[in-house]
Amino acid sequence: MAATCIDHPLVADFLGRLRESKTGQAEYRSLCDRISLALAIEASRILPKVPVEVETPMERTEVERMDAQVVVVPILRAGLGMLSSFLQLFPEASVGYIGVERDAATAQASEYYCKLPKLQGSYTFVIDPMLATGGSACRALEVLSDRGAEHLILVSILAAPEGVREVESRYPGVPIIAASIDRELDASRYIRPGLGDFGDRLFGT
Repeated sequence: MAATCIDHPLVADFLGRLRESKTGQAEYRSLCDRISLALAIEASRILPKVPVEVETPMERTEVERMDAQVVVVPILRAGLGMLSSFLQLFPEASVGYIGVERDAATAQASEYYCKLPKLQGSYTFVIDPMLATGGSACRALEVLSDRGAEHLILVSILAAPEGVREVESRYPGVPIIAASIDRELDASRYIRPGLGDFGDRLFGT
């Protein structure tokens, strides 16, 4: 399944300001919230709907309502910056957490923390602002699949082509929603042109 990039002038503006090195921490957090909300709206297209009859002030009519249990799983730590926007749209969603770290020598990803709600039958949004090599995302998807997740959706602000290919090769049925697929990874595995270390800029570390 091909990755989906949001083509919208507001998202392009938010992302352009996120990229700037001069953007301060408060503005950076605000931009992260806004672009994450746009991503959450786009990702919600995947959720199933059911017809329901309601009574308007004028007459009875049929409307559509979402028919899905939602779980949101940020990959620690940077994924926390996207969580509040998803909970604005899905206030009754359950929330799980996966901490993934990459071995500097082998580049292999392993989880150091995992706390998950019931996943069976739910639509699970895995959120991580940067999809670089795809190692962390694939490890998180592996953990969630092993725990019974049936409908997985990966949502990132920025993605590298290498990371998209890795996820698509290992989990071809998982949709990828992003604001941009950038040019490449550099020798240090940073996304170019990118925006630097997302977590450091978000948390001021």
